[in-house]
Amino acid sequence: MKFTIYQDNRQGGRANNEDRTTYCYSRDALLMVVADGMGGHHYGEIAAQIAVQTFVDAFQEAAQPRLADPFSFLQQNMNRAHLAILDYVERHQMSESPRTTCVACLVQDSIAYWAHVGDSRLYLMRNGRVMVQTKDHSRIRLLVEEGLITEQQAISHPDRNKIYSCLGSPSSPEIDLSRKTPLERDDILLLCTDGLWGVIPGDLIAGRLKDTNLLAALPKLMTHAEKLGGPRGDNLSLVVVRWEDGYVEPESSLISTHTMGLSEVTTRLDEFGRNPNYKSDLSEDEIEAAIEEIRTAIDKFKPGKI
Repeated sequence: MKFTIYQDNRQGGRANNEDRTTYCYSRDALLMVVADGMGGHHYGEIAAQIAVQTFVDAFQEAAQPRLADPFSFLQQNMNRAHLAILDYVERHQMSESPRTTCVACLVQDSIAYWAHVGDSRLYLMRNGRVMVQTKDHSRIRLLVEEGLITEQQAISHPDRNKIYSCLGSPSSPEIDLSRKTPLERDDILLLCTDGLWGVIPGDLIAGRLKDTNLLAALPKLMTHAEKLGGPRGDNLSLVVVRWEDGYVEPESSLISTHTMGLSEVTTRLDEFGRNPNYKSDLSEDEIEAAIEEIRTAIDKFKPGKI
């Protein structure tokens, strides 16, 4: 595999950052995950951390170096993350469950597979156009599809942040799976939270990223989105990959997995409370306790233990 990848997370105008992102890859497979936590008193960020870490742990075990069944992997780990969040709630006797949206994408043999819950989105962009976009599990999306409001009206609608499916809710999540989607050289896959797509539509993003250096263009895009969000803007996060098999980029931006070992996995995941982009006023002891509890919740639902 050859690809260029970029990951970014901005706090926006919020007091805390409850978004989480990750990517990891073996010689033959690439995983990207974005989660947008919901819930007060830091618990939204814990729900999001559980979601991304669940996927990373599973990928590190299953990608040897390929995954046997990408769709099953996505479905099972969405459900595992959901159960791990509920377990965290039960152990802490919380009156209300923290929740998170989540979008995850696997690429293997130049074929993309993805799954999502809530309104974190995936875009497949080709030649400056959006070819595929996930459909949000939101009240607004239902209203648009029923023809009751327009896309333009949806941008400022008072119910634009209400979603009906997520991880961590009392009811089982509605998990949407993609079709097997072959990728062409220079295709762009963009996973992001609503802090980005809510202020810059996908077609505008696709136009800005056409025939450009991703590592130069994406930081500027995020800075622009953060300014558009203003002092009350949401957290905004993304993971973006340009698929480049057969295409040569400068060594500073191109990742090639051809020389990786069969059982080797490279991961980019920030440990809870350890990244300054995820601002939190938790004490060091509270962070350590949260890290241990997240690990306990995830380990409980590993394959063979459920």
